Amino acid sequence: MSAPTPENPVRNGEVSWWWRDLGGTPPARAPLPGDLEADVAIVGAGYTGLWTAYYLKRAQPDLRVVVLEQRFAGFGASGRNGGWLTNTVTGGRDRYARTHGRDAAIAQQRALNDTVDEVVAVAAREDIEADVVKGGELGVARSPAQLARLQAAVRDEQSWPHTDVEVLDAAATASKIRIASAVGGVWHPHCARIHPAKLVRGLAEAVERMGVTIHEQTRVREIAPGRAVTERGVVRADHVLRATEGFTADLRGEHRTWLPMNSSMIVTEPLPSSFWDNVGWTGRETLGDFAHVYMYAQRTADDRIAFGGRGVPYRYGSRVDTDGTTQARTIASLTRLLRDFFPDASATPIAHAWAGVLGVPRDWASTVGHDRATGLGWAGGYVGTGVTATNLAGRTLADLVLGRDTDLARLPWVGHRARRWEMEPLRWTAVHAIYAAYHAADRFEASGSSARTAWPAHVADLVAGR
Repeated sequence: MSAPTPENPVRNGEVSWWWRDLGGTPPARAPLPGDLEADVAIVGAGYTGLWTAYYLKRAQPDLRVVVLEQRFAGFGASGRNGGWLTNTVTGGRDRYARTHGRDAAIAQQRALNDTVDEVVAVAAREDIEADVVKGGELGVARSPAQLARLQAAVRDEQSWPHTDVEVLDAAATASKIRIASAVGGVWHPHCARIHPAKLVRGLAEAVERMGVTIHEQTRVREIAPGRAVTERGVVRADHVLRATEGFTADLRGEHRTWLPMNSSMIVTEPLPSSFWDNVGWTGRETLGDFAHVYMYAQRTADDRIAFGGRGVPYRYGSRVDTDGTTQARTIASLTRLLRDFFPDASATPIAHAWAGVLGVPRDWASTVGHDRATGLGWAGGYVGTGVTATNLAGRTLADLVLGRDTDLARLPWVGHRARRWEMEPLRWTAVHAIYAAYHAADRFEASGSSARTAWPAHVADLVAGR
């Protein structure tokens, strides 16, 4: 971790500001005491693993469910993300329409819409105070090229049912949030702002009340049929479920399954009421843009701006971080962008910066699955849209483990597999080239000289397989 210094006054790492806001990282739960038997062993105590445990125990309270976590519940993306509980279909609906038909793609969208409300309802039922406000999601364009992409995205959204998008001109966008240089926007209602660490902490406590055992400080080295192998013992179970997301590359045999992509965030000190009087943001919408290297933000419950985007996107060899420290140049670039969006925030200091990893499949499409022959299950590859998808994955995994033939078990992402990522150094070279091209495209488009997407972005899309 990195304490503030005169040269670098921003607190850096310490997992995330979300955890610091709760008084720091939580006291560690007991590690695995030795070999153990269970009905279901879940590897990873983030949202995916905890939601799966929650729905398994609700459906069958006598199940012996054990969750294994190498650090603490919510250490990964679940305790570091931007707090967007939104309805995005990771990988896009068109993919599912091609493989399963249009009705299946519509079912995936409806399931994610419903999942936003399901998370809100569970938080209320379990008395989890997670700063939830369902204010919708606002995407803005700040250049002619971004506006053209926004308009194309709107046409696509409006060609599908249940997307419920509203197109906004510059004045209507400013009536929601006054953003410098915004020329248009799009809004939909299927999104809520949350405090990520409050949600994951409350969920961990809820599953423990239901009888789930969480063993922290327990690193799983290998997952195999019927067992999860750790340095502290072997957990034998009929079902072993992988819920490791951005840390999947650390498991034996999974090094090239999903790429651990880095994303970084900063958060301001609380902003004065005069700022909010000018900017608005009274609906607490989440905020994103149509840049290629896009940003994401929220207004927190205590009136800060939490603002994120890509820093160094990938570390050689699929290495993952330990405490969330991000690079000084990333802090500087995010700070410049935040103040470009909100010039009136220029005098407000940045309080904290951090980073986290998210799982990216080779085809950028998330997945959930379970092999009844081996008892092995998995979920993840959310590419940064997992706050909602993790709950849908948890409910779906519970149905698959219990052998239930439900609408969730028939959704088109069930059983989806992507090819593995390339070996190094090709993987590192390609990812950094992709993001260099996206940055170049954003710089060119910022000049406003053309309403067309800059050519480097098209090349990057082709290499990325998006």
